[in-house]
Amino acid sequence: MPLGIAAGLGAGAFWGTTFVAPLIAPGFSSIDLTVGRYLSCGLLALLLLVWNALRGTLQRPTWSQAGAAVWLSVLGYTGYYLLLVLAIQAAGAALPVLIIGTIPVAIMLLGKPQGLRWRALVPGLVLTLAGMALMMGETTHGGTEGAGSVLWGVVLAAMAMACWTAFGLLNARWLARHPEVNSTVWANWLGVAAGLGALGIWAVAGTPLPELMARPGFGTFVLVCVVTGIGAAWIASVLWNMASRRLSASLAGQLIVSETVFGLIYAFAWKAAWPAPLQWTACLLFVLGIVASIRAHR
Repeated sequence: MPLGIAAGLGAGAFWGTTFVAPLIAPGFSSIDLTVGRYLSCGLLALLLLVWNALRGTLQRPTWSQAGAAVWLSVLGYTGYYLLLVLAIQAAGAALPVLIIGTIPVAIMLLGKPQGLRWRALVPGLVLTLAGMALMMGETTHGGTEGAGSVLWGVVLAAMAMACWTAFGLLNARWLARHPEVNSTVWANWLGVAAGLGALGIWAVAGTPLPELMARPGFGTFVLVCVVTGIGAAWIASVLWNMASRRLSASLAGQLIVSETVFGLIYAFAWKAAWPAPLQWTACLLFVLGIVASIRAHR
């Protein structure tokens, strides 16, 4: 359990870097950053598979396992991020991000172990929901987006939330049923599938490469994509697989809240600014919610 908790928090720390990526490369769209991130992840995973093949240690997936990797990569990687990007484009950032913030609560409720009483989850849920309410008040303060496409953006964000919730539960179930596939091998298979999905998104909605290369800050953009592709996608995937194997889905889901905490820390460090009091309080409530959930699952 301690190793699983550490792995889950580590995944959250790497996922949090995606919050600051647009701040470091502001001249590039969310779709460009998403495609670059998963192309980097897919390329690394492919290189690792080739390396294993040269060493004679390559573990080849069956057709069923390959199909699961493709399907789950769409749910939790490219499909999820594409829906989120489209939601933000339609409704602005505030509402979609808040809807996505309910993923830990959804997984916590849907993944509760049979032997755990519902009332044991109440303290962690209440603290997490209180933190989300404070974050909502701070995020939406200062105006609202135009109403023209807000409803469509909310629908897309809800679909993205459903995708990652399903991924979190189904990925944990798949790993439990396939102990012969270790966390790193599974991350490589998911990474290659996500890289192929990123190529598809790029072909449909991405910026042409010559135009990307001509933009100021292209070198920084490439560096951000490589760092988030290796860290927030591949390494985070390995750590999340480790957490999913060692923890119940409800506890692992609670640890996803750490992504928001780390993301805020990185963003404020980059901007050299202090969080607002409500944001400090929300982060504290998130941390207390994680602690309460760990205690409930012991």
